[in-house]
Amino acid sequence: MLEAAVQGYVVAVSLILAIGAQNAFVLRQGLRREHVGWVVAACALSDAVLITAGVAGFGIVSAAWPWVPDAMRWAGVAFLLVYGALRFRAALRGGEALRPAADGAAPLGRVLATCLVLTWANPHVYLDTLVLMGSISTQYAPHEWVFAAAAALGSLSFFAALGFGARLLAPIFAKAAAWVWLEVGVGATMWAIAAGLAFE
Repeated sequence: MLEAAVQGYVVAVSLILAIGAQNAFVLRQGLRREHVGWVVAACALSDAVLITAGVAGFGIVSAAWPWVPDAMRWAGVAFLLVYGALRFRAALRGGEALRPAADGAAPLGRVLATCLVLTWANPHVYLDTLVLMGSISTQYAPHEWVFAAAAALGSLSFFAALGFGARLLAPIFAKAAAWVWLEVGVGATMWAIAAGLAFE
């Protein structure tokens, strides 16, 4: 049981550790200190749902409907291209417009909608949770639900550390130029992921 818990936690953190579209968004919200708790909760809850579905055996969806992976892939490419373009446009507007205190916080609904799209429109999240984690969990039967719970806890702790820990970087991002470079970095990350999805 302990091994299942440890492995569930480690696997979950290792899969989401790389800076991707979702992580870049959480980092940006953490730096802006906008609705961080809600964003962390949305990401962690989404992962928990997907991990649970994977462990329960719903990874067979892609086998039952072969068109689903391609549809998700191209929807993800389109969204990432648009979101990346918006980040580049924000960078071109200059650092002053990107200061957290310079403009009002974005509405919670819009922030959560963006967060959920970045999470659920990413085909890789289904591969990681439904397929990969679902298959790994079978190695720890009859403790696969311990594996799932630990994996969900790993996801929660990672996003909480990323979102709430981002404020430690606040002195760096007190400069307008730093926000410009952050937006450029996020935009480049989105487009790189989109290119990877399109040409894989």
